[in-house]
Amino acid sequence: MFLGRHLAFAGLALALLAPPAEAQQAPPTTADPRLVWDLTRLFPTDAAWDAERLALSAELPKLASLKGTLGRDAAALRHALDQFSNADQRLNRLWVYASTQVSTDNGQGRNQERMGLMSALWGQFSSARAWADPEIQAMGADKIAGFQAAEPALARHATRLRQTLQRAQHTLAPEAEFALATMAPVMGSFSNMRELLINADIGWPTLSVDGQPVRLSDTGYVQMRAHPDRAIRKQAFDLFWKTYGQYENTLGALLAQRVQAGVLNARLRKYPSAVAASLSSSEVPEAVLRMLVAEANKGLPTLHRYFRLRQKMLKLPDLHYHDIYPDLVTSTQRYPVEASSRITMTAMKPLGDEYQGELEIALGARTMHALPSPGKRGGAYATSVYGMTPYIFLNHADNFQSLVTFAHEWGHGMHSVLAQRSQPPETAGYPLFLAEIASTTNEVLLTDHMAKQAISRDEKVFVLSQVLERLRAAFFRQTMFAEFELLAHDAQQRGEALSGKRFTQMYCGLLRKYHGADTGVMTIDPQYCQEWAYIPHFHRPFYVYAYATSATAAQFFGERILEGKPGAREAYLGVLKAGGSVPPHELLKSAGLDLTTAEPYQVLIKRMDVVMDEVEKLIE
Repeated sequence: MFLGRHLAFAGLALALLAPPAEAQQAPPTTADPRLVWDLTRLFPTDAAWDAERLALSAELPKLASLKGTLGRDAAALRHALDQFSNADQRLNRLWVYASTQVSTDNGQGRNQERMGLMSALWGQFSSARAWADPEIQAMGADKIAGFQAAEPALARHATRLRQTLQRAQHTLAPEAEFALATMAPVMGSFSNMRELLINADIGWPTLSVDGQPVRLSDTGYVQMRAHPDRAIRKQAFDLFWKTYGQYENTLGALLAQRVQAGVLNARLRKYPSAVAASLSSSEVPEAVLRMLVAEANKGLPTLHRYFRLRQKMLKLPDLHYHDIYPDLVTSTQRYPVEASSRITMTAMKPLGDEYQGELEIALGARTMHALPSPGKRGGAYATSVYGMTPYIFLNHADNFQSLVTFAHEWGHGMHSVLAQRSQPPETAGYPLFLAEIASTTNEVLLTDHMAKQAISRDEKVFVLSQVLERLRAAFFRQTMFAEFELLAHDAQQRGEALSGKRFTQMYCGLLRKYHGADTGVMTIDPQYCQEWAYIPHFHRPFYVYAYATSATAAQFFGERILEGKPGAREAYLGVLKAGGSVPPHELLKSAGLDLTTAEPYQVLIKRMDVVMDEVEKLIE
């Protein structure tokens, strides 16, 4: 997962993907120092961090003194934008230090306080510059263009200026923008309240497994849902979702408030819908999301075929929702961090010598926190500061999934490395729409390499079954989430009441449709329809769809690169090097990929059918 600073301050401070944020219950490790990141590159001590925070806080009010100067001449505009950019980079460096600390020990009070201080500082920064966009928009496109022609140094701010002008009709008066910016931390509190409820206040049940107690929190559930014993899986599902069901009203009220906030924001800013408002920030046309949902629904027969194959391979008399996660084929092969590093390097060979060379340097830079430890959050992510090797957060367990996660996160890392090599800090960052493409393309290349290296039938079936599960989870499951968000926001916009029970009804209908309940493919037990409450990403609406479009893009680029199509590798690397300098949909179109058309999604679904053909031949 790419953890951009914009995610944290939207209220998803560290809602890491799979599983949701939760401390790992792992024994202390004696980790190789090379597998524990060195944060002194950011700040030598906590005191140095705090001194920089206070210094930046004292300087932010000076940004307000620039008000009224932007239209004076090109030099004044450049000076102001340079000041904003400098403050933004300093803020990002502070945030990366704070967020990485709390990730590795979220039970330490000072780490939690540090994140609170960062949230406040972000609000202060937002308020201090809230006047700037209306002032730029009042200048108009012609005057801005004249300034850009007169001052070449404004080129690094071209994207910021273009996006600001595009938002003109959706920007409020300066006083209103200031008020909204000041209220931003409060508007993000719904997610924080949910996190506290889930991680601190709910008394999670305990399940006895092989004589050992397992606490069925989010982390325990993730462990137990893949248990090979079907009876244990069902017990885990029943207990876990019963617990979530007890908080249906509270969790529903929090999500309903978040949905309402999105709809109100769209109305205030004169967007036709909440989804249009959300996607406009990354310059992605709404047609992309609509096409994704439409094509995923058309591809449901392929998903249902996969479920029938799963039932056959697991030798089950029927299929229930608690049968989705067990491995179809087990593997005892171990992949320590060193092996994962070596295999990832080899698997990336199709991307060329430059990519492999940069990856080798990055892997030796001591920027990974690789192993589980007490107090450490679950999941994985990559985060970066301009000009520095990205930081990679892992909970490496030496299994195949850890290998895939390793390659995935270093895909994010290399995206940042290549963008920073080619772009100034103002455009080296990239939007969510692009963020998961590099990581998921790495997964495509890795699993292709592992399938080709398999020396036995069982080993190959294992790898191919992992490919199928990745496509199910990244494409179909994330699209189902996106469709749920559409249903919820559309209902709110129609003036309909939302509650936990209403969310459960909406989600249950989608579970039944996607899993073929009405055609006898899978039984969906009603109590499992509480799953909407388990997904933290719904508190950042219209975010999860990017996982599905990224899986689609990764399959498109990965297949072309592996087939050796002329220019395919160069086009893909060009996307990574562009960072955020070009509107993302336009950038992908220039590389040959148009996600407003059906073809890319059909490529992914066809790939799923081809893999199932191969698996069926192997197991027969």
